[in-house]
Amino acid sequence: MAKIEGITIQLVVKVKTGTDPFGKPVYKDKPIDVENVLISPTSSDDVVNHLNLTGKKAVYTLGIPKGDTHDWEDKEVIFFNKRWKAFGIPLEGIEDLIPLDWNKKVMVERYG
Repeated sequence: MAKIEGITIQLVVKVKTGTDPFGKPVYKDKPIDVENVLISPTSSDDVVNHLNLTGKKAVYTLGIPKGDTHDWEDKEVIFFNKRWKAFGIPLEGIEDLIPLDWNKKVMVERYG
């Protein structure tokens, strides 16, 4: 029996590197590897619903593994050699009640 397995993607987080001459913080992008992420095309119903609600076109839905503590809201992600942007609030289920290795769903749109 084949086992379902995700791929490694990169979550781009902003890391404070200092301040500018006016005292404002300066940030740098830092990609962090996240393993075992499922990637599936977003269903046409979800695309229409999110487009109507948010004005954003969901292209893929990411399945985030259980135990992941990263902040996914409005973050950039890199996979398939392209940059994507997560939008909306990640949907999360109760870990103990979900039989597989993923309990969080994040929608992404094409970015840059």
